[in-house]
Amino acid sequence: MEKLIILGTGNANATKCYNTCFAIETGCSRGEEYFLVDAGGGNGILVQLERAGIPLERIHYIFLSHEHTDHLLGMVWMVRMIAARIRQGAYEGNLHLYCHSDLVEPFLTIVRLTVQGKFVKLIGERILIHPLEDGQEEQILDYRVRFFDILSTKAKQYGFTMELKSGRRFTFVGDEPYREHERAYAAGADWLLHEAFCLYAERERFKPYEKHHTTVRDACQLAEELGAKNLILYHTEDQSLDRRKELYTAEGKPWFSGNLYVPEDLETFQL
Repeated sequence: MEKLIILGTGNANATKCYNTCFAIETGCSRGEEYFLVDAGGGNGILVQLERAGIPLERIHYIFLSHEHTDHLLGMVWMVRMIAARIRQGAYEGNLHLYCHSDLVEPFLTIVRLTVQGKFVKLIGERILIHPLEDGQEEQILDYRVRFFDILSTKAKQYGFTMELKSGRRFTFVGDEPYREHERAYAAGADWLLHEAFCLYAERERFKPYEKHHTTVRDACQLAEELGAKNLILYHTEDQSLDRRKELYTAEGKPWFSGNLYVPEDLETFQL
């Protein structure tokens, strides 16, 4: 059975928890492997991976959803550290990085400006970047993964859906509110990951709609309408961190009949 490891839960401004990113642990034909999704905003990703017990040598597939700093800059560190291991002979196989086609050149530009040339030279040889188009399906480890454009009103962003070994469906809809375009991927999901910037009761304080985000109540109403079985809320504010799980669960449960989860950083779920 696959395991979801939530490496970070906070939005771009969070300082009390790490930025939103996660890994899916799989028992694939190659042994224990991890599919990493985003990497937060800095080298804190290395700390989170270490705390979660995830070796860099077991990460061969990474998805970068969009260009915002709280998702992209940690990926630069992943490239740098894995490239170093490749040069040391301590990393078997290739690293595969997936992102939408418009993000390839901006990402490469940042890497070239910040990472030593001896590591950059491995891009195209052992570090392979795969540009994605809307609706494109890829075989990642032993899984069929279908990527889709979430039609962001800000930076172009992709989500994905994947079928688990059990036949259940896991769907990540990015860090912006769901749009009807995504119904084919999100409706009836066994596991749905959706952003919730803050409580609906605190919408005047945090102003999520002005930032193109939603609230706990909004996300739960949506998941109920889509028929999701399990809903995980992430990409939140961190001002209520000590009571976030309690407060978010209390607001969301009246609007969602499935299983509602408000994870802490490094919390895990058996999928």
